[in-house]
Amino acid sequence: MSRGAGLARRWNVLRHAVCLCALAMNFVAVASPLEGAEETIPFPVKEVASGVFVYEAPVALADAGNLGAIANLGFVIGDDGVAVIDTGGSLAAGQRLLAAIRERTSLPIRYVINTHAHPDHVLGNMAFDGNGVTFVGHSNLPQSLADRARNYLAASSTLIGASFKGTEIVLPDLLVGDAVELDLGHRRLRVEAWRTAHTNTDVTVLDEKTDTWFLGDLLFMRHVPALDGSLAGWIITLESLRARPVSRVVPGHGPSSAPWPGAADPMTRYLASLKADVRSAIRQGDTISEVALQAVQQEAGSWLLFNAFNPRNATVAFHEFEWE
Repeated sequence: MSRGAGLARRWNVLRHAVCLCALAMNFVAVASPLEGAEETIPFPVKEVASGVFVYEAPVALADAGNLGAIANLGFVIGDDGVAVIDTGGSLAAGQRLLAAIRERTSLPIRYVINTHAHPDHVLGNMAFDGNGVTFVGHSNLPQSLADRARNYLAASSTLIGASFKGTEIVLPDLLVGDAVELDLGHRRLRVEAWRTAHTNTDVTVLDEKTDTWFLGDLLFMRHVPALDGSLAGWIITLESLRARPVSRVVPGHGPSSAPWPGAADPMTRYLASLKADVRSAIRQGDTISEVALQAVQQEAGSWLLFNAFNPRNATVAFHEFEWE
């Protein structure tokens, strides 16, 4: 798809949703997403491998203090350009990431890759829109974002407040149905789409030069996993991921990098326990409300934000396994 066609489709699909949100939340338009970016305080980032940088986000819920930047964000610098992996939960968060990039290189940003559809990973895209940037995502990502645009913008605006001003959704131009390779100049990134797991829009990004693998929210560490797709699919996908040796991985939530596959051990245990508990409860005739309160309580002490996400995980899993 051409850049012009991509922009036209973004406008046609999201104009109605964004306008409704702007009226409802009393949004104020900004002249340009890059305006004032030079004055923005950069996110602190760590170089986890040569030319690979990660902002390690707090394990927290989105609020005004963190600007919705509650997922790990990254960028990779090649000889000819830069690729960004996830952009945060607001325009302001994206601008802080952009400022961190500009502290380290003046090379053009060629690609923005969204690992999946959730707002903490995509709502900073506006900071990078224009200037020849290609947005990359799963083939399911445009529809998922179009369906959720109004809710994502309204909910995030409420949580983040005035700092959310000017945030809009940017859809991908380059869609990944299987895998694509992106060239940054003597540096290739392999972007690979996966079956429905954490969501139905999950992609991973492998920097072949340093053997660093961005897993997005297919891997949670410290932060309890959040299920928005298929529990059975996630378990299968995680098995496939674990079978591939790499030097290090970058989780969607948790430390900036971790050794593989050991980093997946706690989440593997949690997902297996969730599946076992929910299926057992269904066989016993427990209600969905009972399952939401009781499932995998043995895991409560092992994860942050457990009570915020575990009941929903159990509910999603109940619906998945109820009629198997």
